[in-house]
Amino acid sequence: MKFSLKEDGKNILLIILASLIMSLNIKTFVRTGGLYPGGATGLTILLQRCFAMFFHINVPYSALNIPLNLLPVYIGFRFIGRKFTIYSCLMIFLTSMFTDIIPSYAITYDNLLISIFGGLINGFSISCALFAGATSGGTDFISIYLSEKRGVESWNIILAFNTLILLTAGALFGWDKALYSIIFQYVSTQVLHMLYKTYQQETLLIITEHAQEIADKIHDICHHGATVINASGSHDHKQKSLLYSVVNRADVHQIMIAAKAIDENAFINSIHTEQILGHFYRKPRA
Repeated sequence: MKFSLKEDGKNILLIILASLIMSLNIKTFVRTGGLYPGGATGLTILLQRCFAMFFHINVPYSALNIPLNLLPVYIGFRFIGRKFTIYSCLMIFLTSMFTDIIPSYAITYDNLLISIFGGLINGFSISCALFAGATSGGTDFISIYLSEKRGVESWNIILAFNTLILLTAGALFGWDKALYSIIFQYVSTQVLHMLYKTYQQETLLIITEHAQEIADKIHDICHHGATVINASGSHDHKQKSLLYSVVNRADVHQIMIAAKAIDENAFINSIHTEQILGHFYRKPRA
């Protein structure tokens, strides 16, 4: 595990920014709307409100959020990557501290606006953390562990966990809050998918006369292989090759530029990949 002052310094600044934005969002939109984000954040807020309602105790956010992340952090250190987990611990700690320090402030009392804009900001803050090589903690660690290390589809598990939080919140504090929280989580997820593309795959179909050169370039860029299929044009009957490869969506633009530099007449079709089964290279986490 090596640290670079320039690279790690940039990542740490981005994590500080992400944690500050997430905390501001919690103390403005989330608190005002009585919403419940997904994962450990949503569970922490639910527990805070339960303590306040049933025991009349105002428990600090950090006193609940940090202990709830202990098991996920252990999973991160043990199975995912030390630097990634250290960054994530920094994100969890700063978010917890900022949330306790920053005073609550209501920007608007319109629950629909709160759900939409709160979701936008939440998705943006999580994306910033992911770009810095960190996560906001909680179920994110478990999701990465199940999908990358065990090959298990984690979406249904995360969905079930968030559903349990929303059902409990709805039964205790009103179903309108739970329903608005669904809008919040949906918007947040859409922003995350739009900004962060590492976990998304694209299928590339490239018709070219320089298949091997382009295949070598794909491997250089993202360490993915390719399948070369002999083909011929239906109009000119020239012999060409069809190059088939599944790559990370974040690498598609760079691959297209490289392919066109090798063969300016190459025809490239990029298709969103919903699911893959089999070996797919993922860059190991530090």
